[in-house]
Amino acid sequence: MFNFEEANKKGKEAVDAMVKNYSEVAKGLQAIAVEASEYSKKSFQDLATHVESLSGVRSIETAMELQVNFVKSSYESMVAEATKMTEMYADLAKTAYKPYEAPVAKAPVPTPAAH
Repeated sequence: MFNFEEANKKGKEAVDAMVKNYSEVAKGLQAIAVEASEYSKKSFQDLATHVESLSGVRSIETAMELQVNFVKSSYESMVAEATKMTEMYADLAKTAYKPYEAPVAKAPVPTPAAH
């Protein structure tokens, strides 16, 4: 016989788990957006500071040295930020996949049909 109370309980648990997961995914997306915004702001400030420092330079050698240092620093910062964002996206993917881990693990693996 069908147990409506048990079905209702299981349905509520599934909906609660789904809402919790969506909330965690939304938090992850928000953290990524904040990180991207902060990095963009810092990059712009660094560029403004660099342009300001270039405006006071009196020799081409000094300008070239400042430019090389700025490019190197910008590249290192970009690589570090890309690594951080990659980790954040990987964590987000793990969070989004979490509710499906148990059902996928329990699913039977199909075997090829013999001819």
